Amino acid sequence: MSPRRYPAQRVRRERERAVRRRYPSDLTDAQWALIAPLVMPAPGVRRGRPPAHPMRAIVAAILYVTCTGCPWRALPREFPPPGTVYWWFARWRDDHTLMRLHDRLREQCRTAAGRHRHATAGIIDSQSVRAADTVPRHSRGFDMAKKVNGRKRHIVVDTLGLLLAVMVTAAHVNDRSVARHLLWRTRLFHPGLRLVWADGGYIGTLATWARHALDLTVQLVRKLPGQHTFVVLPRRWVVERTFAWISKKRRCVRDYEHLPASHAAFVTWAMIHVMVTRLARNTNPAQANT
Repeated sequence: MSPRRYPAQRVRRERERAVRRRYPSDLTDAQWALIAPLVMPAPGVRRGRPPAHPMRAIVAAILYVTCTGCPWRALPREFPPPGTVYWWFARWRDDHTLMRLHDRLREQCRTAAGRHRHATAGIIDSQSVRAADTVPRHSRGFDMAKKVNGRKRHIVVDTLGLLLAVMVTAAHVNDRSVARHLLWRTRLFHPGLRLVWADGGYIGTLATWARHALDLTVQLVRKLPGQHTFVVLPRRWVVERTFAWISKKRRCVRDYEHLPASHAAFVTWAMIHVMVTRLARNTNPAQANT
C-alpha cells in the first residue's frame, strides 16, 4: 500500500465509522443532552487520567445491552471494549450515580406531565422472572404460585408508572416479608409519600405496620367478586404497565445477573431509556430523530 493512499483510506474508515448504522438503543442528541450533565464530570474538576472513551459511547453501550439482551462480550466492535463498559456499569451501580440519574429524570418527567416533582402516592407489586444458569443457587428460588424458577423483582411506582424503588430477591420470598423493607426504603427517599395501593397478596399486618411505623397508608385493591379472568383493576393496571415497559428490554425478560443488584440496575436503565425517550419527544420534537 502506497503512503499516499493510506491517509485517504484512514479518513474513509473514520467517516464510515462515524456514520455507522444507528441501533434502536442509540441516543439522539436530545436524549444525550438530558443525560450528559448527570454523568459527565463537573467543569474544572479533573481527577486522574481522563477517560479513554467518550461517556456517550459508554452509555450507548449499556443501553444496547439493556435493550438487546446480548452478553457483554458480544458488544459490537464500534462500542468501547466490553470490560470498560462493564466497569462503568458497575461503578455507576455502586456509587449511586445511576440512582441520581434516574431520580433526576423522573422528576423532569413528572414536571413535564404537570405533576409535582415528588410523588405522594404509589403502587407496589412484584413480578417473578426466570433465571439463567449464570444466576447462583443461593440467590434464586421457585415461585410456587407462578411456577417460575428464578428471581422476583419488587417495585414501587408513582401514579404515572415511573419507578420509585426496586428490590430483587429469590422468587420464593414472600411479598409481604419484602414489602416492609421496600416501603421503608421508599419512604426514606420519598418523604412526601403518603398512600400506597397494593393487591391482595399484601393482606395481613402490613397496613397496620406501615401506618404506625411510616405514617403511610396501604390500601388494598382486591379482585372483583367472582373474577376468574383478567380484569383491569383500578390503580393496579399502572404497575402492570410498568412491568410491560421493563419487559420490552430483553435483558430484563430473564435474569442473567450474578448479583441481584445488577438486575435491579438493568431495570433502572430500562426505565431511564423509557424516560429519556419520552422527555426528548415532548420537549423538543424537532430533534427527536437527530
